[in-house]
Order: sequence, then C-alpha cells, then structure tokens
Amino acid sequence: MRKSGILTKCCMYRGLFQRGIRFFSSCPEVKLEVVTVNVTIQDFIADVVSELFFRNTQQVSKETMFIFPVDSHTVVHTFYATVGDTRIEAMLWEKEEAQQLCNATSGMENLRYLQDQWDLWGPFFACFLGTLPPNREVAISLCYVQELPLQPDGAAQFCWPCELFPPVYPIGLLSSKEESSEKLHFSICLKSAHGVSHININSSHTPLQYTAPDQTSAEVSLKLPPWLQTDLKLLVYYRGSHTLSAVAERSDPKAPPGSLLGDPVVMVTLTPSIPKVAPSPGQLGEFLFLMDRSLFRDAQNTLLFLLKSLPLGCYFNIYSFGATFKAFYPQSVEYTQESMDNAVGRISSICPDLGGCDLLGLLRSIYSTPLLHGRARQLFIFIQRKISSEEEAVMAEVYRYRDHDRCFCFPTGRCDSFNLSQAMALETKGECVCIHSKMDMASEAVKCLQRAMQPLASGISLHWDLPPGLEVSMIRKAPEMIFQGHKSSSYAQIHGQAQDPAVGEGAVTLQYHVGSQSFSYTLRFSLSPSSNNRLPVHRMAMMHLLWKLAWERTSRAEKDVQHSEVKSSISLGIPSPFTASVAVSMKQRDAWQHESAMFFFPSCNLVPCQLLWLRGFRPVWFKSTKFWMVQKCQFCLEMLGRKAPDTEALTQFSASYSEREPSPEEQVMEDAPAFNSSWDWTISPLSTRLCDFSRLRVVVALQKANGSWALTTALASALGLSKADVEGQRPSEDVQPTAWATVLALAWLHQYKWKVSWSELLQAKACRWLRDQAEVQLDECLEAANSLLGCFVDPSIFRI
Repeated sequence: MRKSGILTKCCMYRGLFQRGIRFFSSCPEVKLEVVTVNVTIQDFIADVVSELFFRNTQQVSKETMFIFPVDSHTVVHTFYATVGDTRIEAMLWEKEEAQQLCNATSGMENLRYLQDQWDLWGPFFACFLGTLPPNREVAISLCYVQELPLQPDGAAQFCWPCELFPPVYPIGLLSSKEESSEKLHFSICLKSAHGVSHININSSHTPLQYTAPDQTSAEVSLKLPPWLQTDLKLLVYYRGSHTLSAVAERSDPKAPPGSLLGDPVVMVTLTPSIPKVAPSPGQLGEFLFLMDRSLFRDAQNTLLFLLKSLPLGCYFNIYSFGATFKAFYPQSVEYTQESMDNAVGRISSICPDLGGCDLLGLLRSIYSTPLLHGRARQLFIFIQRKISSEEEAVMAEVYRYRDHDRCFCFPTGRCDSFNLSQAMALETKGECVCIHSKMDMASEAVKCLQRAMQPLASGISLHWDLPPGLEVSMIRKAPEMIFQGHKSSSYAQIHGQAQDPAVGEGAVTLQYHVGSQSFSYTLRFSLSPSSNNRLPVHRMAMMHLLWKLAWERTSRAEKDVQHSEVKSSISLGIPSPFTASVAVSMKQRDAWQHESAMFFFPSCNLVPCQLLWLRGFRPVWFKSTKFWMVQKCQFCLEMLGRKAPDTEALTQFSASYSEREPSPEEQVMEDAPAFNSSWDWTISPLSTRLCDFSRLRVVVALQKANGSWALTTALASALGLSKADVEGQRPSEDVQPTAWATVLALAWLHQYKWKVSWSELLQAKACRWLRDQAEVQLDECLEAANSLLGCFVDPSIFRI
C-alpha cells in the first residue's frame, strides 16, 4: 500500500524532507502508541473502524498532518482527531460552498506542500492537525468501507498499511508479547453465506474461531504486527463455488422509503468461472496500440512483433500521440493480410515529437467510440513523457470505462508517468511493466498481448426473482464483460412492499458466455439480513450512484433525485463529484451538540482537509537482481573479448544482404519502416548479444497474417540458407512449398525460444495453420528441417 499516517513539518530542514529528501515525514518523534482496529468482512466488502493514538515524544512542538491512501474502491466516511479539549472533524459540503470555505480557510498551503513529496502519489485523504505540543497525544478515529480485490486463488484480500502499526522492537530489548498486546487491538470478523473456509495472514494471530454452527461467521485477532515493516495482508477463503455471491443490507429506518437509504440494497459479486477455450474469430476483441512519439525509434520492432502476433479475425488500430494524436485508421479494422501489410508499412510514418503529451485527448476520442459488436477493447499504452496536470482527468476517464476497456501500460525506465500508468492498469485489471530496453519492450508487450488474448466472460446479465410486490433497480449494473481472473461488483436497490411478508428470500441468476459456451448460476439470498447500523453496502452503493449521476446527463426530475441523494451522501460522509471536504475544529464540549455542518459555535475554526491527487514520483526498480546479473554476464563476455554466437554470421549476412539486388519480396519489406537496429539505450539485455536479431526480425517480417511463410529467397537468406538448398531438401513433391517453408521457419524460431520468449505467439499461429492443412506429413517435414538447419526440434512443437 501507499504511505499513510502522521506527517510532521520539520522546521530545521526548511524545504527538505527530514530524512534528507523530505519535507513532511513519518516522523519517529511522533510515535504511534496504541492501535485499535475492528474489521468486518462480508464476502468482498470490508467495514473498518479504527482508533489511532499518536504522541509527540519531543520537547518541541510539531506541526502534524494525517494522510491515508484511497482509491476508487475505498470510501473514507468518518474522520476526526482529538487533541486535548479540541476536536477536528472532517465534514462534507456541496462543491460550491466547500470552495468558498476553502478560500476562507487559513493554512491551505500546508496541503499544497504535499505535492512536493517524491513518495506520495495518487489520491489521498489528508487533514492538517495543527501544532502538537510536547508530550501531548492526538487520538484519530478513521472509518472507511472498501471493496476487496480478488486474488488468483479465489481469496478476498484485505490490507492495512505498515505505518499504522505500533513499532515492534527486537525481542529482549524493549517490548514483550504482553506489551504488544496492550498496544495493538486488531480484531477481524468474517461473514459469508457460503461459509468461511480458512484464512492466511502474514502476522502472528489467534486461531480462527467460528461463531456460527454452519461456519458462516468467524473471528480472528492479531497478536503482533507483521515483521520487517510490511503491510498486513489477510487472505480470506470461502467454501464452495463463489462464482456468484450476494450481501443484502436492511434499510436505514430513519430514511424515507423510496430513497437509497430507505430501501434494502444488495451487493452482488460476480467472479465467473472461465474455462480455457479457443475463441472463434468473431470473439477475439479489439486491440489498440497507443505509442508516445518520443519513443518512435525504440518502438518500431515492438509494433512489428505485436502486429505479427495478432490473431486473424480480431480488430486493431495504432495511434501515435504527442502534442496531438493521429490514428492509422479512422476506426479499428479487421486483422487480415492486407490490413497487416498496410499497418507494417505505415509504422515509419510515425514522426518523432518531443512537444506535449495529449494522452487525455486520445483516450477521450477512443472512449467516445462505441465497442465493435460488443467486443472487448484492450489498450496497449507506451509512454515516456509526463502527463503533467492532467493525471486526475486521465484517471477519471479510465475509471468511467473500466468495465469494458483494459489498459496494459509500458512506461520506460526514465518515465515520470510510471505511477499514472500503474494506476490505469490496476483500475482496468490490466498490467503495468516498466521498460528498460528495446528488447524488454518487445518481450513484455507480447507477453501482455498473450494474456489479453485469453478467453473472457461476455454477454453478462443478471436476472432477479423477487417475491410479488418487490422490484429491483440497478444502481451499478453488471459489466458487459469480465476478464479472466477478475471480479466485478453490482449494486441493486430493492423497493416496494412484499405481498406475503412470510417470503423472506429472493434469487439472482448470472448468465454469461465464454466463446460458444453458455453458463448460468442462480443464488438465493435472504431479504431479512441481520441489521447493520453502519450501512457499509449502502455507502458503497451511494458512491457508485453519485458517480453515475455525475457522468450521465440528467433530466429535471433526475436532478431532484440527485439533490436528494447528495444530501444523503453528506449525512453519510460519502465523497462524490458534487461534494468536497473541509474540517472543522471545535471545542470538545461543543462537538456533541452540532447536528449539521452548517451550524458553527464561536469556538469553531476551519481546518484544511481534502481528498488530494498527489503527483510525486518514486523510482521503481523492476527485476533488479535479474537485470544486474544479465548485465554482469554481458560485461564479462565483452571483457573476455569473446564474440557472442551468431555475431560473425550476422556480419556476413548483413554484408551480403546489402551487396546483392533485392528480390520483389524484399522490396516490399524495404517499403516498410527502416527498422533501427542500433541499441542506443544505456542498458541492453543479454539476449540481443546471444541471437542474431537482424535475421530474427526478417523472419518475423516475412510471416503471413495466417501464420504461414512463403518459400522465398528472402526467407532462405534469413535462415542462413540458399533457396536452392531449401527447395532441394523438401521431403517430397507432395509437400506444398508454403507448408515446407512454415515448418522450416517454425523449427528455426524454436531454436531461439529461450532467448526470445515473445516468439511463442508467432509459433502458435504457425502451428494452427499447419494443423489446418490437409495431408501434410509434419513429422517428415520436421525431420528434414532438423537436418537442414543442424538442430533438433521435437515433434511436440506442433502441439503449441
């Protein structure tokens, strides 16, 4: 998790952070002494109530601020801090009024200082607490609800930041288990109609105690914080299949019927089981490649490999962006031999651009285009430049379309937009990979493409069966599709009056398709759940409803509903696009009397408190050990003066290739982009030194869209052979030249599989094409290919 906790202003290092490069810090002088946390987890929603007690152990006063990381799945609805007889409470206001209050609030510059934090990025809840006198204590109450992510093994994961644990000292120095138990009170209640199976916690804890005979509820407590200052990670496993789960919550008896709070709400979590099936051409989806023009020279090979790896029948488009953006095609086109050749030939038309970075405009243009026949749309974003002040707007666009668009992001090692890229990928269930070299870019991009081509659940629909008299209104409808290994949550409001009060159950049915297969799951749930005055499901539903109202154009009647729900959200503390936070400082004796944020006592003062989007940057080192070892091996080879395998062959091939007249096939290739083979990045991976990349690029460029190769002079030269040798070694006249060339290229590619991992998709396309050919003696062809190439490739290759 991102950094959280108390930050202190260090006057002696004005303008710098306390640990050398920080201005605000998790200051050790303000110690977290006691932590009390109560977590209630129902399926995939967590309700957290916490109290944190900090103390200034220094003999000088400290200016303090509390920060807590949030995301689109977390709603901080209650925050207040108590220092002596003063209470600071965060309150929500309608947007315009909050702006006026912010203008009248002194000390707002304290929040702006956070923008300079190198290790604080993304959305944060922040509240300035003022000056904490020596040896004084500040008690903080923080309450929030959160949708929990799904892990690959089906568990629900809950995390708690390491900064919000009391310090743990080595055994024998200061603290004992008894002393730790006095400082830490961390209890977790688990509930699920499916039944709680088991848990996994990276910390010492009590045994899991079931509190219901059917094991639908259980409790556990922490004994010690996690070691080595790591975040707490709790994995909860439920019994049976949880393809469909539902958490129903009673209405608030104080709210009027018909409003969101006045009706029951059901949270439905969808985790469809997706079998591994080969998708048909009409179900392959849409692939969009977004290239930062400042990466033009470095990304040409990557675009080539991506284009060659696409499956027939999918749709694709290529965009380049800088100060402006351009598309290869007005709209995505079907992947055919003609469209692939056209796109490869146009890669060289991408002109370098070191100006602005209009990613926001490009995303808005893409998202405004309807999905093609309901196909999944997956974006591959290669970026090197910083987005500057548009990060929050970019994330708002990504969040809005996250249910049917997925982002794979590839920031370069020097990129200032890594954090934004990571957030886009996480929000859309994609992946973010930091790129350190050209070869790394191609390899990681094709790996992500392989993941993007996995089957998904589409045509998702929910059907409700409720007792007569009850109706359902969807607050957040089911998404159009769910990608493999992920989940989605929908919220429904149940209104009306059941004709037969004795009927206390309803049912919901999930239907979806994977390829040509159809699936249906039905779940029955109680319409009379146990009361929960904290209303965690209603709070999350309220957040989704307010975002929905903000995005959609509303009629006059809907605006009345919007106004009513905004007032309800303010009473619940649910932030939205229509509200903003400002804290109020008041004397403790007055705090219990106030009933409305609009009423102030003479002792009240406004305090800076906001949801902030911070733009710090923390350097991220991916695969550092592996990367260091690779460079060390390359350095040793250079110091020993050894040539890597195939280096001499590469030199001879390049010389002969440039001396002779090009064939018609090669002329076509020369019309394509002049791929830059210079490795001008500071670090280049060892694989570029261990394989003839120039030959590999030619072999890849000659592959057809259907996965086959034509028997040409260009292909023979790239394989290090003459065309006469290739034709002379053809097993028999019955073997078609295209089939023989494809087996030969496939065997040659397989030699480099351990060096060039991204060739697997190219090989898979070739194998599919070969299997579709009638009367091709694959074993006989492979034996001849092994003999001609001087290698040994097992026949199992045809099962890729």
